[in-house]
Formats: sequence, C-alpha cells, structure tokens
Amino acid sequence: MSEELRPTSAGIGRVLIAVYGILALAAIGRSTYQIITKFDEAPLAYSLSALAAVVYVIATVALVARGAVWFRIAVIAIVFELVGVIVVGTLSLIDPELFPDDTVWSLFGRGYAFIPLVLPVLGLLWLRRVARARATDARTQVLA
Repeated sequence: MSEELRPTSAGIGRVLIAVYGILALAAIGRSTYQIITKFDEAPLAYSLSALAAVVYVIATVALVARGAVWFRIAVIAIVFELVGVIVVGTLSLIDPELFPDDTVWSLFGRGYAFIPLVLPVLGLLWLRRVARARATDARTQVLA
C-alpha cells in the first residue's frame, strides 16, 4: 500500500520521466541514424549510443511503472547510466581515438548539455527520497 502512496512518477518524478523520455527519443534517433548510415566509421561509439538509448527507455518505463520490482529496475538502470557516463566520459577525454565520433555519453554528455551526467544523480536522489518516504509510510501504517 505504501507504494501506492509514493509512486516514483509523482512530483519532481514527472520531470525526471519527461527528461528521460526525451533523452530516450534523442538517443534512439541518433544511434539509429549512425548505425544505419555510418556504422563502419565508429562502431564502438554508435553501439554505445544505442546502449544509452536502451538504458534511457528502461529508466523511463521503470520510473513510470509501480511496484518494488520496477523500483529496483529503475535504480539499476540509473546506476548503470551513471557508471556509463563516467566511464565513457573519462575514456573519451583520456583516449579520444577510441571514439572517432561522439556518443551520447562522450565527454560526460557534452553534446546534450551535460544532462546525461546530471540526470542520473538527480534520479538517484529522487529514488532515495521516494524509498525513504515509502519506509516512513510503512512504519506509520504498522504503528497505526
């Protein structure tokens, strides 16, 4: 019952879902175009853009859906995204030859106004807040 009281899609969660949805569409469009038209030029970069698209879709769906399983999926997807942005961002600085063309996560999401770097941090903070509120609601129900 506490999950019904505190869905991840309430409040600022709606903004997060909207941004994740927009990033999902942008990454799907970018990676599809890159893979279809010039995959042989930078297969790693374009594959990583496709991976980012999949992660953004999963995060979007998981934030919208209700239930403990979807909550865990949201956490996993967003942590994976944060690790991906940090690893790819760092590698694209250290060894730019690895990425002859940008990915969504190159240079920490510079091509997307650094939103790919900031968004998972905000997403994880939001999920932590929701989890704490759910735990408080559950304790309150047990005491009542």
